[in-house]
Amino acid sequence: MRRVAALAALLPLAFSQDPKKDPDQIGVRDVSKGINFYSIQREMALGKALAADVEKSHKLLTDKGVSEYINRIGQNLATHSDTKIPVIVKVIEGDEPNAITLPGGYIFIQTGLIKIADTEAQLAAAMAHEIAHVAARHGTRQASHSQVGQAATIPLIFLPGLGGLCGLGANRLLVPAAGLADSRANEKEADMLGLQYLYKSGYDPLGMVEIFERIFSLDDRKHGKATRAFSTHPDGDQRLVEVQKNIEAQLKDRSQYVVNTSDFDKMQVHLAALEWDKKPEPVAPKAPTLHKPGDKFISAKKFVPESGAAASQMKEAYTIR
Repeated sequence: MRRVAALAALLPLAFSQDPKKDPDQIGVRDVSKGINFYSIQREMALGKALAADVEKSHKLLTDKGVSEYINRIGQNLATHSDTKIPVIVKVIEGDEPNAITLPGGYIFIQTGLIKIADTEAQLAAAMAHEIAHVAARHGTRQASHSQVGQAATIPLIFLPGLGGLCGLGANRLLVPAAGLADSRANEKEADMLGLQYLYKSGYDPLGMVEIFERIFSLDDRKHGKATRAFSTHPDGDQRLVEVQKNIEAQLKDRSQYVVNTSDFDKMQVHLAALEWDKKPEPVAPKAPTLHKPGDKFISAKKFVPESGAAASQMKEAYTIR
C-alpha cells in the first residue's frame, strides 16, 4: 500500500513537468513531436512554393523601413523559440488584422495587424503566436494527421473570421468536425508557446491579452459570436482566459518588461504616412461607346407606357419604319 501511495503522490509532479509548459526548456525540447509525413527539407520546399503563390496573389509592402522593423522583431522572437526551421517574415498590404503562417517558416503579416497594435509588445505577441506554429510544425502535422497532402489545407491563419487570406477561413463551414478539433488544439498550443516566446524575448506577456482583446472585439462586431461554432479557432473569450492562466502558472515574475519602443512609434507614424500618400491604382481608359443610326429611338421605346391612347401615339411616333 505504501508503494501505491508513493506512486500516486508522484503522478501530479510528473504531469507538472511537461516540457511544453516550462519556458526554461525552450530550445532543448521538441515541441513538434507527433505524426508527420513531411521531413523538414520537404516542408521547407513546400513552404517556398506556397509563399510564391501568396506573393503572386497579394501585394507585398515594398517599404524597407517597415519591412525590416517587422523582420527584426520576428528574428528576435525566433531566437527565443523552439523552431528548428529558419523564419522568414514579410509584410503584405491589407486592412484586416491578420497573419498567415506557411510550412517551412514563411510568415506574412498583414498591415492591418500592425496598425491595430498599440504597443510593440502587442504586435510581438501576435507574431509570437505565428512563430509557435512554425516551431510546432502544425501545418504539416495537421496535414499528415488527416492524411491530406493538398497545399490548400495547410496554411494557418491567425484569425480566419477576418477575411481569411488563403481560403481556409472563408470555407470553415466545410471543415470536418475532426479537422476543427485539430485546428483548435493547435491554436491553443500556439497561444501557450507563443506566450512563452514573448516572455523569453523580454516583452510584457500581457501584450498577448491586449492584442487578442482588440482583435476578438473587432471580429465580434463584424461577424457576430454565432460564427464561432464553426470556427477553426477556439472561442475568443476562452483563449483570453487560458492566456491569463498560463501567465500565472508558467511565467516567473520579472522586475521589468518591454512594453513599447520609440522604434514602434516611429514605424506606426511612417506606415500611416505611407497609407496617406498611397497613389491610386491606375485605371485603364474605357473603350468608346459606339452607336448605330436609330439607336436613340430604340432606347426611347423602352420607356414608353404599354397602354393608353397617348401610349399608342408615342409608340407610333418612335416606330422605325
